[in-house]
Amino acid sequence: MTGHTRLLAPLLILVAAALVVAVVLAPGFRHASTLSGYIEGEPLYYAAPVAGTVKALFFDRGAEAPAGATLFEVDPEQPRSQRDQALADLRAAQAQAQDARKGQRPVELAVLNANIANAEAQARNANVALARTQELLRAGVNSQAQLDAARAAAGSANAEVAAARRQRDAAALGSRADEIRAADARVAQAKAALAGAQAKLSDVAPKALSAARVEDVFFHPGEWVAANQPILSLLPNDRVRLRFFVPERSFAAYGVGKAVRFSCDGCRKGLTARITFISPRAEFTPPVIYSRESRDRLVYMVEALPTVRLNPGQPVDVEPLEPAS
Repeated sequence: MTGHTRLLAPLLILVAAALVVAVVLAPGFRHASTLSGYIEGEPLYYAAPVAGTVKALFFDRGAEAPAGATLFEVDPEQPRSQRDQALADLRAAQAQAQDARKGQRPVELAVLNANIANAEAQARNANVALARTQELLRAGVNSQAQLDAARAAAGSANAEVAAARRQRDAAALGSRADEIRAADARVAQAKAALAGAQAKLSDVAPKALSAARVEDVFFHPGEWVAANQPILSLLPNDRVRLRFFVPERSFAAYGVGKAVRFSCDGCRKGLTARITFISPRAEFTPPVIYSRESRDRLVYMVEALPTVRLNPGQPVDVEPLEPAS
């Protein structure tokens, strides 16, 4: 082996070691010019709470649905009949409540007056018998026990007259409080049932909560769909977000509400997005060793709402923010 060969081997080893160190440590000494990201969409799935046939579909896939627009309609016959039954039950309960406040009818009042007349006749007889018993006691014919019995009978008869009169007066005034409270409770129950039936009927033809694009259609008119089975999915504009990852060393520069600039293929220049979410947890590329070198692979996911509508899955490049000095 010549002397040049002996010197070349250690030199090659030193060069190889320097390349390894550069590959491992270089990311820690340079800042990325852009951050990689993509557009993420979170669709909303609309379904009906009842099973039935899809009667109408008002928007096709890819169409724009304005806020408040009816999206589709499932056969409303079953919930409509339930609504009509609940409405009939409410009207019947209201009629019973009104009837309870009217008091007794003339026929019932006549019966009560007859009861009073009967009680008064019995009371007169009992009072006459009491007076006769008192006279016979003074004449020495009746005993004190017979007088006490006559007094008890007269008192009971007079009490029956008073009770019959109170019943007649209460019925005339319509003050049957217990019946009125029960009738009012039935009215409240019927109103709640009607509200639930009306809500169920409106749910078979739901409306878009906000302006959105119809991302997909799962059932078409004429097809039978199960309850709570999504019929179509919407992609609202405010649920299409920019998602990118920030290195740990630059994480302090980002905050909710801050604006970031980004670019994408075929997009106009100067696009911006407002940060709406920063993940509280870091994502770490294995091996999970908290060393100075591995911290360069520690990133946080950040979401931002763009000012223009983009397509989910579209890659973007985000200009990094500089940490405050």
